[in-house]
Amino acid sequence: MAKRKHDDGDPIIIKKYANRRLYNTGSSSYITLDDLAKMTRENVEFQVVDAKSGDDITHSILTQIIMEEEEKGEQMLPVSFLRQLIGMYGNSMQAMMPSYLEASMENFRNNQSKLREAFEKGIRDNPLAKIHETNMAMMRAAGEALLPRSPSSKADNSAQEEIAALREQMAAMQKKLDDLSK
Repeated sequence: MAKRKHDDGDPIIIKKYANRRLYNTGSSSYITLDDLAKMTRENVEFQVVDAKSGDDITHSILTQIIMEEEEKGEQMLPVSFLRQLIGMYGNSMQAMMPSYLEASMENFRNNQSKLREAFEKGIRDNPLAKIHETNMAMMRAAGEALLPRSPSSKADNSAQEEIAALREQMAAMQKKLDDLSK
């Protein structure tokens, strides 16, 4: 996924002032951390600099966004992961962690659509979904059988054939369920 940059090809510069306000030089407006989170999700390339010193503080701002996201509700980073991550500081492997985590996240993002497709396929192929479809067909057939209609031997034959087909489907589903429970 390509990062979107400012019109001149450089990242958008965000200035952070002493009063904790963030100024987007690209749009000439003050923004919030939520705006920066949105820009990140939209793949907009930006750099946050301290307005007084000119130091790049992008890392600490992104970390702050993660902390705020974690505090809002559903946490993505499990405590065990955070403990392991903290344990890596000062470890001889610390220098390798950033590139490893970056490669892992890139791999996850590349496989995200494949994971989604596999999940959706799993739901479609789930025997319980097929049972639901069969149950709905049986309910329709039962409703049609109970509703008064004009007598017709052709309709009766059709209903009998449909019921027989449903019974075969149910027997096949039961066999699949039996096989799954073994």
